[in-house]
Amino acid sequence: MGNLYLMTTIVDRKAVNKYLDLYRENDLHVMYLTLGYGTVSSEILDYFGLDSKEKAVAFSVLQGSSWETIKTQLQKKLKIDAPGEGIAFTIPLSSIGGKKTLQFLLESEDYQKEEESTLKNTVHDLIIVIAEQGYTNMIMDAARSAGAYGGTVLHAKGTGMEAAEKFMGVSLAAEKEMVFIVTKTEQKNAIMQAIMKDAGLDSKAKSIVFSLPVTDTAGLRLIED
Repeated sequence: MGNLYLMTTIVDRKAVNKYLDLYRENDLHVMYLTLGYGTVSSEILDYFGLDSKEKAVAFSVLQGSSWETIKTQLQKKLKIDAPGEGIAFTIPLSSIGGKKTLQFLLESEDYQKEEESTLKNTVHDLIIVIAEQGYTNMIMDAARSAGAYGGTVLHAKGTGMEAAEKFMGVSLAAEKEMVFIVTKTEQKNAIMQAIMKDAGLDSKAKSIVFSLPVTDTAGLRLIED
């Protein structure tokens, strides 16, 4: 894709609203929220001044220019660099399933396509499907028909869903399921196309689909062999 990234923010659950407010101030409204817990040892937590409280994890798609602005504000306004405050990072996208999905994720931003990143020659990709709850089987049936082996499902809550009617002419529920599928890069397009065809925006699942380049894997060789 070039210039498009998945931004992931991990902060204490009680502090998440101030981060969401900052993102909305920067016209970033479409976000997906889920919960997580820290798993590192107590020694590491103590060293970095962290704790093991419940975390909020927020995902959003944005352009590189927007990230530079948001990063500066995270550091200056919210002091994200302070011990125990949180972390935000970006991962380049390798593709997005359809123009409507792109318009919805970026809302009012004008997308300026750039050259693909140097990660374009990776062997695997992570396909992420965000859909209405209750349609995982529909999504996975479509994915398996194109060669996918399996996936992992997370429950999430979407924000900015009111923008869906503007870009898609449909209403979307806030409660979401996120399906993560790791696949060979050569199979990625076929799997994404199958999901878009059988479980896409025109289906009850109302799925949006995009992918991320995976730089390395462990544990897939036996399946692929």
